Amino acid sequence: MTQLLDIKRLKKSFTQPEGGNLLILDIPEFQIAKGEQVALIGQSGGGKTTLLHLIAGLLSLDEGSIRIDGIETNVLSEQGRDRFRAETIGYVFQTFNLLPAFSAIENVRLGMAFGSGKHQYSRAADLLTRVGLKDRFNYRPSQLSVGQQQRVAIARSLAGRPKLLLADEPTANVDPSSADSVLELIRETCREEEVSLLTVTHDMQIASRFDRIEKLDEINQVDHSSASSG
Repeated sequence: MTQLLDIKRLKKSFTQPEGGNLLILDIPEFQIAKGEQVALIGQSGGGKTTLLHLIAGLLSLDEGSIRIDGIETNVLSEQGRDRFRAETIGYVFQTFNLLPAFSAIENVRLGMAFGSGKHQYSRAADLLTRVGLKDRFNYRPSQLSVGQQQRVAIARSLAGRPKLLLADEPTANVDPSSADSVLELIRETCREEEVSLLTVTHDMQIASRFDRIEKLDEINQVDHSSASSG
């Protein structure tokens, strides 16, 4: 299978308040194939969110390389990483990160960095319809339930037609009874869009829904008991 994400010899550390650096991630290699869906499970404070931020280019790594669709993202300029992320990567945040003053369809359209207004509207409307919010286009986040807000966030993450979707504990802030439907919505939409998916979670019940499960403490050579970053 053709690799979409290829990580080699990745290292990331953070400066501690009392001085010195704390190594959070030391990953010799990690790959995801095009169209593959992977669950990465790990305890809180083990570096899951840090890894997603590195893949997305929101943080810079200390050593190693991250290639996405053949592009070594860590050598790009900050502006180049921003553009690459907008064109290639979707991100589902734990806390949704919806803008409160904007409607559902406006929030989704903000997920599209490029394209004409007409095409942006039709794409946003299509995604919101597919996630079950056809009658909520003009509702603001405060007028939506938590589960509906997460659905808007999922639609927004796919709005720019990414090749890779990163989902950070995507069911953590929804009602347990809605967790399965949210997860299946993400997976089904990624299959329809032919998007590779990396979901990080601490919940084995969530991870068990995936065909491929990786454990962070097995791909990361750092002792997690000493780590203190998400």
